[in-house]
Amino acid sequence: METVCNKLEKSMMEVKVTFTKEEWEDAQKKALNKLAKKVKIDGFRAGKAPLQMVKSRIGKANILEEATDIILQKNYASILLDNGIQPVGQPEVKIDELTEETLKVTVLAPVAPEVKLGQYKGLEVKKTGVKVTKKEIEAELKNYQNQFAELLIKEEGTVENGDTAVIDYEGFKDGVAFEGGKDQNHPLEIGSGQFIPGFEEQLIGMGIDEEKDIQVTFPKDYHAADLAGAEVVFKVKVHEIKTKVLPEIDDELAKDVNIDGVETLADLEVYTKEQIRNRKQNEAERKFNDDLFDAVIASTPLEIPEAMIETETQNMMREVEQNLSQQGMTLELFQQFTGKTAEDMKNEMREQAEKRVKYSLIISQIAKEENIEVTDEELDDEIKEIATYYNREFDEVKKLFEGQLGQIKADIASRKAVQLIKDNVK
Repeated sequence: METVCNKLEKSMMEVKVTFTKEEWEDAQKKALNKLAKKVKIDGFRAGKAPLQMVKSRIGKANILEEATDIILQKNYASILLDNGIQPVGQPEVKIDELTEETLKVTVLAPVAPEVKLGQYKGLEVKKTGVKVTKKEIEAELKNYQNQFAELLIKEEGTVENGDTAVIDYEGFKDGVAFEGGKDQNHPLEIGSGQFIPGFEEQLIGMGIDEEKDIQVTFPKDYHAADLAGAEVVFKVKVHEIKTKVLPEIDDELAKDVNIDGVETLADLEVYTKEQIRNRKQNEAERKFNDDLFDAVIASTPLEIPEAMIETETQNMMREVEQNLSQQGMTLELFQQFTGKTAEDMKNEMREQAEKRVKYSLIISQIAKEENIEVTDEELDDEIKEIATYYNREFDEVKKLFEGQLGQIKADIASRKAVQLIKDNVK
C-alpha cells in the first residue's frame, strides 16, 4: 500500500491510497470465499460448487465491492496513523479507480486546525463599573409592595388598569371556535401583558356581568401556526372586578418579606441594595467574559472543519434539552411552543458553536505555549469540589473519574489559561 498525504483547506487532510497488486488480489480472494458460503447452486453442496461457477453467479461487481470493504477495514486505521492523522469527525472514503487489477481510493479526514496564536496578552477589554441608584432600590421595594398587595372585590364601578378582572372568554376565528381559546372564571390582571396585545386594554371600562366582543390580531410569530397573524374575536363576560390595595412601604412590610436579618425598612433597603449590586456585578462579569471571549477569537483567525462545528452544535442541543428537562419541559414540547424544528435550532446555534470551538482550541494552545501545568494538589482540589457537590466521598469520586483525570487536568489548565488572559488585560 502506498499513500500520499496532502493538506487541504478548512483543516481537511487528503490521503491518496494505492493498494499493491498482491494486497488487492488477496482481498478479492477473501471476498469470493466469504460470498461463496452464501451461494446455493443446484446439484452442489454448500461451498463445493466450482469456483468459476460461483464467481459467475455472484458477479464481478459484488466481489469487488466486498473486497473493497475487506481491504479498507484491514488498513483503515494504519492509513490514518501512518500519516499522523487524528480525525475530529467521520472520514470520507472515495473510490478513484476500481478494477480487478487496481484499487485506488482517497480518504478525506477533518482534523483540528493548526493554531497560530495572535495577541492574547494586553487585550483591550473593559469591565463595566457597578453603581446602585436610589431609583433602583425604590423600584425593588415597590416590587415587594406589589407582592404583598391585597385584592379587594369592587362592589361597583368598572375595570381599570391594574385591576384584576375575573372573566369567561372564548375565541373565534372566522366564526369558528379555536382550540385553547376558551376559559371560565379566569383572573386577569390588567396591564400584566398575559394576553395577546390589545386584549387587556379593551377590558378597561367594562362593568360587572357586562359582555363584549373583543377583536384582536395574533402576533405573526405566534407559536400556533394556524393563529399566527390571524384576526380573531373573543366573546368576553366580566364576573368580578378586584382592585389592588398596596401596603405601606414601612417596617411592617420589611417584616412580611421574611428575610433573615431584616427587621426594619432600613434593613430591607440595605439588603435590597446589596442584592442589586450582586446582580449587576454578575451581569458585568458575564459581559466582560463575553467581550474577552470575542477578543480572543478575533485575535487568532481559524478555519474550523464542519465536523467540529456539528459536534459542538449537538453538544449545545443536549444542553438545551437538559435545561428544559430541569424546567419540566421536553424538547418536543418546546419546539411545538416556538414552532421551531431541530434544524432551525441548530442553524441558530451554529455561529455560537463555531465560536466555542475556536475559543477552546485557542485556550488549549495558550496553555501549551505558556507551559501551564496542573499539580496533583490542584487535581485533588477539583475532585474534592466534585465530591462535595454530589455529596460523595473523595476516594469514591476519584476512582469513578479515574479514566477522565487527563480531561479534568486539561479543563483546569484551560481555566488557568483564561485567568492568565484576564490578568493581562489592559
